[in-house]
Amino acid sequence: MDSGLLFSFLAVDLLLVCVPGADWAYVIATALRGRSVPRAVAGLVSGYALHTALATAGLAVLVAGSPQLLTAVTVAGAGYLLWLGWGVLRRPALPGAADETPAAGEGRLFLRGATISGLNPKGLLLYLSVLPQFLTLRGAHLPVPAQTAALGLLHMACCAAVYSTVGVLARALLAARPAAARAVTRTSGAAMLGIGAFLLVERLATL
Repeated sequence: MDSGLLFSFLAVDLLLVCVPGADWAYVIATALRGRSVPRAVAGLVSGYALHTALATAGLAVLVAGSPQLLTAVTVAGAGYLLWLGWGVLRRPALPGAADETPAAGEGRLFLRGATISGLNPKGLLLYLSVLPQFLTLRGAHLPVPAQTAALGLLHMACCAAVYSTVGVLARALLAARPAAARAVTRTSGAAMLGIGAFLLVERLATL
């Protein structure tokens, strides 16, 4: 792949990943509840691995081209964010507080992260609208599917780096500030609710 295009994609992708959203909210809430940030981040990244696989196989285009399928994915993702956000608002934890048994809580962190990013239609659209602009269709040494997979892996690496940093900073800066931690946790829950509601209303308005 052309190194110029690769670095351009990296710059754009980092900018997009650094914009707070549902992923940020989940990582922050996880950190403040004293759970494993790496496990939560791994779950989020695995969801984007699904998007990468879909894009590489060309299935993402089929999903985007099917209003019924795209609506189903959007409603499922929005509904899950609403449920998760309400749970965070209802029981905002202090730093280090556990709201589940350790075995069950740690096991669910990965699945929750994978569900949040895997059902996020915005992630799917990123692969459809942003990533194709950085593909070399003619005269490239790598076929388009290989280029797509490479850019998808780069996006996953950016997500892992940024979200891990967010989790570590959230825990370090708020560990000794229970009131601030509770406020940030509630803000994270409200963000999940807001994003879920926006996705739901936006999609249903197009029907």
